[in-house]
Amino acid sequence: MSFKIRLVQESDASAIAEIYRPYVEQTSISFEYEAPSPTEILQRIQNITTEYPWLVCLNGNTIIGYAYAGTHRHRTAYQWSVESAIYFSQEFHSKGLAPILYKTLFSLLQNQGFHTVLAGITTPNDKSVHFHQKMGFTHLGTYTNIGFKFGKWHDTQWYQRPLNDYTTEPSTPKKFPEIVNTEEVQEIIQQANRELEGKLEC
Repeated sequence: MSFKIRLVQESDASAIAEIYRPYVEQTSISFEYEAPSPTEILQRIQNITTEYPWLVCLNGNTIIGYAYAGTHRHRTAYQWSVESAIYFSQEFHSKGLAPILYKTLFSLLQNQGFHTVLAGITTPNDKSVHFHQKMGFTHLGTYTNIGFKFGKWHDTQWYQRPLNDYTTEPSTPKKFPEIVNTEEVQEIIQQANRELEGKLEC
């Protein structure tokens, strides 16, 4: 196996749609009722990457997972906070890949100037809760009976992780295209791939 992390490309839409499909069709992890088509995923990639990073993890030439950030809320005072999401093909769960991918996403968000990342988890989902806690998230609270899917009501727990220090004069976060070609971003991704190489050598 040969693992690699890189920035998403528009041509990745079909592979991402296939990874996401079972989460929609078979679980309440996603609150969507219908799995989005590759065309819809392409639109999401285009919209999200105008402001935020979207990463994919590959095994050889095959995309096996992805992670991205998105808008938390649209009021101006929320501009320093983002939400994150991460998905992997089932056969690549618990391989130690997700922490590297998520950490890389957070490093990019730090570089942009964001201060807080949030994640919502439909419960029960002990595996995701444990993973987010290991990644430095702390529990904020629970929305009870907030979503209805597969004939029952579901709760969502919200978790928060700091990215940068909470200064009294925070700079406006940069849009990801403004920094995508910088040496800092390239080094963050290269470091992630060095970590993946280290896993293969162990």
